[in-house]
Amino acid sequence: MTMVTFRPGTEADAPAVNRLISDNLESGHLLPRTIEEIVAHAPRFIVAEHDGAVIACAELAPLSNTVAEVRSLVVDERVRGNHIGPRLVTELASAGAARGFATLCAFTHQPSHFVKLGFTIVPHMWVPEKIAHDCTSCPLFRRCGQYAVTLPLRAGVHVRPETPPAVIYGGRTVGARRPNVERLHLQHSSALAPSEEDTHAVPA
Repeated sequence: MTMVTFRPGTEADAPAVNRLISDNLESGHLLPRTIEEIVAHAPRFIVAEHDGAVIACAELAPLSNTVAEVRSLVVDERVRGNHIGPRLVTELASAGAARGFATLCAFTHQPSHFVKLGFTIVPHMWVPEKIAHDCTSCPLFRRCGQYAVTLPLRAGVHVRPETPPAVIYGGRTVGARRPNVERLHLQHSSALAPSEEDTHAVPA
């Protein structure tokens, strides 16, 4: 791979996005999405493109006026390990901050990926918007095995009801930082060190 471009999704991307999600439902612990739903929400997606093909995607899904969720984050298995997933999350964080959201959240079986980007593991009840929007109607409610993670997108935003001094994850203590989207960009940029002037295209 030589170059990956990140851009907002369009309705024309819906078939490719639908295939990505459908092909990774089990391995990515993803919720199924209909093609109609993807078309309707296409502008919420950020897609990664290589040689004209969509190879990864993620959606910025509003849960309220202040909270948005990382949803349908998936990278084609053939191109994993190229920092595409973290870059998608960074792009969503930027989009969320620009749209005025105060908090970005995700529900995941692999929280370590998000913790590395500055997210904090929190109790599910600290994201009541997600519980009301999706969880109460889910057959796996209270036993899904997912972790809730959050990232403040604005300075001065606090994780509800207060940020704990530390979180225990995988038998070790993870510092509960309160980074905002600017710190996320700093951490991610130093890891990838892109040299292109176009910040929407980075080496794979």
